[in-house]
Amino acid sequence: MTFDVVADAYDRFMGRYSSQLVPQMLALAEVGEGQSAIDVGCGPGALTAGLVELLGADSVCAVDPSAPFVAATCERHPHVDVRQASAEALPFEDGQFDVALAQLVVHFMADPAMGLSEMRRVVRHGGVVAACVWDHAGGHSPVADFWRVVVALDPVAQTEAELNGAREGHLAELLRDAGLQDVRDTVLSAEVEYDSFDEWWQPYTEGVGPAGAYLAALPPERRDAVRLGCRDLLGAPPFTVSGRAWAARGTRSG
Repeated sequence: MTFDVVADAYDRFMGRYSSQLVPQMLALAEVGEGQSAIDVGCGPGALTAGLVELLGADSVCAVDPSAPFVAATCERHPHVDVRQASAEALPFEDGQFDVALAQLVVHFMADPAMGLSEMRRVVRHGGVVAACVWDHAGGHSPVADFWRVVVALDPVAQTEAELNGAREGHLAELLRDAGLQDVRDTVLSAEVEYDSFDEWWQPYTEGVGPAGAYLAALPPERRDAVRLGCRDLLGAPPFTVSGRAWAARGTRSG
């Protein structure tokens, strides 16, 4: 799925959560000084920023299929090599990096097996591939309350629960299938406090991701029903929304 939305819309919708995952992802992949890294599916550049801070811009590359996100990452990190490309066809040489990371990306890859295999290809022997995906299947993602209301109103609605890597253990399985060794998995977390319901709701109206696309396709009366259902479910503000992400890492041994 391509995110053809402005970077600020993503920042308001998911960026407040994804930025909290960055230090956890860096720790999981054991990213350290002197390494080189690629951010696969960089979005507007949250993980890229963490990599730049740790490694320096000259040691970081990033790719994303979304032109607006590539433009935003280029603007925010002008000294990083940022390219418009998919995970399934990374425009880099074999063994070019020490680390390849994909934060909240695998479930949107058209072909996760190919995408993760490409990430394995571009890291050196002994290099690390790491990824994370929200726990959509377990109902612990930041958008879980939205989908609960949607399913109550539309039981046949296609949620994000069946996406690749979104259930426990599946992300690690995908890494193993891509040929990575010594795979281990863990859980990451993030939470955001909202001072008003509209602060939470407005980002959903900007068309970001599957939730935003679903809402945008509804007629006004059904959209209002979802809005009212979410307001009732979340209760009086302020309220806190938390997210749990499955994460896994593996190494290229050959």
